[in-house]
Amino acid sequence: MPNETWFKDWFSSPYYHLLYHNRDDDEAFSFITTLIDYLHPQPGANMLDVACGKGRHSKALAEMGFDVTGIDISFTSVDEAKESENESLHFYQHDMRLPFWINYFDYAFNFFTSFGYFKTRREHDNSIRTIAQSLKSNGVFVMDYLNVHYAENNEEKAINKEIDGIRFHISKWHDEEHFFKQIQITDASSNALKHLYTERVAKFSLGDFTEMLAYQNMQVQEVFGDYQLGRYDVQKSPRMIILAKKVR
Repeated sequence: MPNETWFKDWFSSPYYHLLYHNRDDDEAFSFITTLIDYLHPQPGANMLDVACGKGRHSKALAEMGFDVTGIDISFTSVDEAKESENESLHFYQHDMRLPFWINYFDYAFNFFTSFGYFKTRREHDNSIRTIAQSLKSNGVFVMDYLNVHYAENNEEKAINKEIDGIRFHISKWHDEEHFFKQIQITDASSNALKHLYTERVAKFSLGDFTEMLAYQNMQVQEVFGDYQLGRYDVQKSPRMIILAKKVR
């Protein structure tokens, strides 16, 4: 089972970035373009990218003319993201469970299931509080999360990949409260075990998020089921993309 801070080690590992290298800038830009076309933000709007990683979504938003701040717990990812900083693009190493800037942003985003990693509900509530407090009144928050019901029914139990001489054996399973993904990393030439990581993501439903957001004065406005912003179907949609507004 994963330790309490597995995400700090795994997200800073070069193997994490090697395994997920196919999450490219073109993919990010396509989703961001669709989202911005829907939201119609004012030119130069202040935006917060929570758990920004190396900043691929942040960079796309900045290229569209917005003032973007990205935060992430991984020093390694933020150091790389900082290489792209400019007057309208900024990155900080920061734990989303702790307060950040208050009443500053017009929009906040949390992309690609970059949530649900913590051990307790209180830690997740603290993260939602950080995001809500960072927004101005009537500010908008967009969360991109997996759809629990779809994931339960379409879980691929085992995956094997070899990338640049590194072999990844991935096992997936779930219980009543979490999804788990164990990544066994070996050297392809010697088959020697190099590392073992286990991801854990909470099974938060739309009802859970509606409750957590409401507690922080955020109201759910829309829910989409995919990156084309199609209709959300609780059984068939691969994603659960929630759009919420800060009501005061």
